[in-house]
Amino acid sequence: MKKTQTFIKRDISGESILIPTGDTARDFNGMITLQGIAGFIWDHIEEATSLEHLVDMITDEFDVDRKTAGSDAIFFIMQLLRAGMIRTTGKDW
Repeated sequence: MKKTQTFIKRDISGESILIPTGDTARDFNGMITLQGIAGFIWDHIEEATSLEHLVDMITDEFDVDRKTAGSDAIFFIMQLLRAGMIRTTGKDW
């Protein structure tokens, strides 16, 4: 996956927040709060070579089973795709 919009992630009072920058700030009005695994996915989405690889990364980092990690990842990735914040980069995505 490739991020298509520019955001800066900041940790404020224990919450991870995405703040739009550059051209994204002109097109996107607001901020996005990331909770739990969502922040990890945002940080690692471009280095994961497939959904399976991303799930491996999540289960290595968090105390969560593969089924939950996979369903959480799919749900969040679909939201990012619908919002145009990421795009697929290959056949494994």
